[in-house]
Amino acid sequence: MARRTEIDATEVRSAVTAVRAWLLDENAPAPTRTELAAAVRGTARALAAAAPGHSVEVRVPPFVAVQCVEGPRHTRGNPPNIVETDPRTWLLLATGLLDFPAAVAAGRVDASGGRAPEIARRLPLVPVYPDRDRPETAG
Repeated sequence: MARRTEIDATEVRSAVTAVRAWLLDENAPAPTRTELAAAVRGTARALAAAAPGHSVEVRVPPFVAVQCVEGPRHTRGNPPNIVETDPRTWLLLATGLLDFPAAVAAGRVDASGGRAPEIARRLPLVPVYPDRDRPETAG
């Protein structure tokens, strides 16, 4: 298994594939906690690898929090730039099934700070196309 700082695109793609049906149809059987955790952690860490830095903290409780986007390093207290959402919404963003500005406008994502919206430039991480059988790797 890859270290936390290394991202295995195949593992991330596989984790997203495991939750794909549920992302496309919220009435589909929910993934197991283990499957959901793997998909959330993998995609969040892929974002941190794609946009290295410490100016924005992305939180997807209860599974992961990562820092990303170049800029001032946050060291104490609450970071000035935070993106927080639930696991399903995060995965919809990470797969391109939900648009970041629309999610913020709908109240599904709490984005505070002027740099928080910069993560939208790195999405989707693992595109899911409803008319295809498997997700593709963004690149």
